Amino acid sequence: MALINRWVNEGLRWRVFDAKGEVLGRLASRISVVLQGKDKPTYSPNRDDGDVCVVVNARHIALTGNKLTDKVYYWHTGYIGHLKERTVKEQMARKPEEVIRKAVLRMLPRNRLTDVWDRVRKLRIFPDEAHTFGDKPLEPYVMPPRKVREVRPRERRAALRAQGKPAKK
Repeated sequence: MALINRWVNEGLRWRVFDAKGEVLGRLASRISVVLQGKDKPTYSPNRDDGDVCVVVNARHIALTGNKLTDKVYYWHTGYIGHLKERTVKEQMARKPEEVIRKAVLRMLPRNRLTDVWDRVRKLRIFPDEAHTFGDKPLEPYVMPPRKVREVRPRERRAALRAQGKPAKK
């Protein structure tokens, strides 16, 4: 008798991430936290309690620096001398959802919970606004604001001196 692993989605939330204008790494780290269930108070490292993540607008993701032309994905076909490579720009033209999928899956830990591929099945990526989960109770995920470090007083005084303004005391 064959064992059938079923994906139980009772108690799971369906989270929608809008990738339009979001930086790839920051978005991928937020998605990986939700996939692992680390945002829940009932998190346990030996259980897979992560929510289902639906990512829309994958075509409109933002990359910082020169990553669009400098970041390269490599893979090998198995034949001698067949090391293949593709830049992010070429990958975005072919299949933009693979860029987000690779970024998220490479942020997940490599352990026994990854082997069952449930986390991979809980990640659904669509290149545009349209998706196939209209009948599910979707919750939009709001990215929390970034915590930007304040400028230290000494650095602030040095910046004001460089501009020629008197410093407040």
